Parts: sequence; C-alpha cells; structure tokens
Amino acid sequence: MAQPLPVLFISHGAPTFALEPGVAGALLQEAGRKLPAIQAVLLISPHWMTPGLSVMTTAKPQTMYDFGGFDQRLNSVVYPAPGHPALAALTAQLLESRGQHVRLDAQRGYDHGAWVPMLHLLPHADVPMFQLSMPYTLTAQGAFDLGRMLQPLSAQGVLMVGSGSITHNMNEFSMQEPGDAAYAQEFIHWVRDKVTRGNTQALVDTAAQAPHAKRAHPTDEHYLPFLVALGAARPEAKVHVLEGGFTYGVIGMESYIWQALETAA
Repeated sequence: MAQPLPVLFISHGAPTFALEPGVAGALLQEAGRKLPAIQAVLLISPHWMTPGLSVMTTAKPQTMYDFGGFDQRLNSVVYPAPGHPALAALTAQLLESRGQHVRLDAQRGYDHGAWVPMLHLLPHADVPMFQLSMPYTLTAQGAFDLGRMLQPLSAQGVLMVGSGSITHNMNEFSMQEPGDAAYAQEFIHWVRDKVTRGNTQALVDTAAQAPHAKRAHPTDEHYLPFLVALGAARPEAKVHVLEGGFTYGVIGMESYIWQALETAA
C-alpha cells in the first residue's frame, strides 16, 4: 500500500519570508525533501476569502503580488507551478456531495499565502497546485468540518496544506525585530500542547480557551487554515512540530505536519 500522505499547516509569516527563509524556511525545505510522491497540492490561504467556497481550476496560475510596503524584490519572484483543473473539479464534486456549493474559478492566481511558503517546501515548482477559498462566514467549527470533508482527497494523491500564521497581530508588527513577545510564546505553547495531545475540541475552541487568543489573533482568518488542516488530518496521525521561531517579534512561524500511520496491506 502506498505511504499515506501527511497534512501540513505552514505559518507563512510576512511576504519577506520568500527572501528570508531563516530557521522556518530551512525546516520546510527539509520537510519537502521527505514528502512522498503526490499528484497535487491543495492549499488554503487566508488571502483568498470569498462569499462562499471557490476552487481554483486555473491551468497556469499567475503569481500574485497581493501586498504592499515590502521589499520590491518580491515583485520579481515567480512560482510557476502548474494548476490541476481535474483534481480541482474533483474537489468541488466532493464538497458538493457533502451539501456545499462550490464555484469554479478558472482565472485565480497564487496569492502570497500560497507561493511564499511553497518556495521553501517545494522550491522546484514542479508539483501542480490549486487553492480552495475560505468563505467570509467561516467559523472555527466550520473550518474543522471543512477539513474533515476534504480527507478523502488524500487517496487521490492530494497533499492538504493550510497556510496561515500561528500568531498574527499586525497591529504590533514591527520591522525592528523587538524580540519574541511573551504573550505570543504563551499562546503558541498552548497550541503546541493541545496539538501534540490530540485535543482537537480545545483547538476548535481556541478563541475561548487559549491564553491571549484575541491578542494573538485579533481576527481569525490566519488561524482558520490551521483548523482546516487539523480537520483533514487523521485522528491517529503522529504530529511533528516545526519550531520556526518568530519573525518581526510577534509573528509566530511554527508549523505542523500530521503524518498518517502506515496501514497493513
């Protein structure tokens, strides 16, 4: 039997992560080298939110520069991975069979929540990739449930990746590297503990249970992809923590890989 595919949550941080890989980038590069053969990557990013669910069926997605105020060199970075319209359409069919309405988008390109981390995980851009949007109305429980709906795609060779940030308070963002904020560390340690213990209900209820949750995530769009990945992971999967540290003092770069256990043939 083929090796079961892992599920990933990647903290993509600021766009400058593309140029400054640091510890987090090195860990993703190592993880990428260990990935089994995959047909495509399905990535969910906080930078594509829509009125309902939309899936990218673009054959040759463009690299989008959906940010401002960062290093101008970023505007010349290209991530030329092809799309996978067939698997994107299959994803839409799967979700439709579970009562969801999904719009097909044949024009969408890769936002920076997709191509920035993929530059490190799969730097050769030779694996097809497509994105699924997050609805504006998506809740924490809804994100987890969406991940559960997507679980069967692993059998089709689709690698599930949630891309966000384990902490994301842009009001405290500083280009001066002020040091790792204590509140952000406490929040990450809480999440890490619940992930490694398999306490999914606490993680779905992070906003109410975690220390400094509102400060770590004044809005939840960068945390929801983590919950989608959590839902897509098999309950028995072993979790690997990639301790990526911080960028700009308050943006946590910790990532997680849920590796499904081998099953007997």
